[in-house]
Amino acid sequence: MKQLIETIVKPLVDFPEDVRVDVAEDNSRITYQLSVNKTDMGKVIGKQGRVAKAIRTVVYAAGSSQQKKIFLEIGE
Repeated sequence: MKQLIETIVKPLVDFPEDVRVDVAEDNSRITYQLSVNKTDMGKVIGKQGRVAKAIRTVVYAAGSSQQKKIFLEIGE
């Protein structure tokens, strides 16, 4: 899943080397924390959050076979 997120985000940003995905796992959920360069935040979020919503949709669909709930948080 981490590789999927990186594959989606890296072509969108100007600084692909700054893209980092951290994973935090609990009993019932997996949280992926996406970090990008500060100047790339607008590109990852998109107008009215459309790009971020599309990324989340793909990630949630890919993880639907798992028993745990998946969350994607986007930050600097």
